[in-house]
Amino acid sequence: MGFVHLHVHTEYSLLDGSCKIKEIALRAKELGMEHLAITDHGNMYGVIDFYKAAKAAGINPVIGCEVYVAPGSRFDREISKGDERYNHLVLLAENNTGYANLMKIVSRGFTEGFYYRPRVDYEVLELDQDKESSTLTKQELRSQLQQGRTLNDLLAFGPGQDCEIF
Repeated sequence: MGFVHLHVHTEYSLLDGSCKIKEIALRAKELGMEHLAITDHGNMYGVIDFYKAAKAAGINPVIGCEVYVAPGSRFDREISKGDERYNHLVLLAENNTGYANLMKIVSRGFTEGFYYRPRVDYEVLELDQDKESSTLTKQELRSQLQQGRTLNDLLAFGPGQDCEIF
């Protein structure tokens, strides 16, 4: 089993990522990687470019986002200091349903929870609980991989199971 980056920030993670999408896809291919994720902070602006660049390089794209989770409600606007303002949570789309849910979650962070950063809360994250396999947290994915499942088993982006997002 090869190494797979599942927590990657690109130039769309302002002040946090400097990876250029086309360059990272080509470099991942040079290093023999079969899969690569995009998990920019709080946004999905680079997803389409990433998907196209990964496909062009022969890499299976894993679409995700590192969302900011408000400690209480996303509607709270109280001033908190430091790490108390929000927590980070990496979400990865497992299939087209997961991709659609991820877009909804991130959009609600901007439209309903924006306070310094686009934040969501557990109410927003529960929206996709009724869906049959859609998004995985990084912790859930790690647990599944430790139990012997492969990325191709878990993600609908594996060989022969291409996921079209457009």
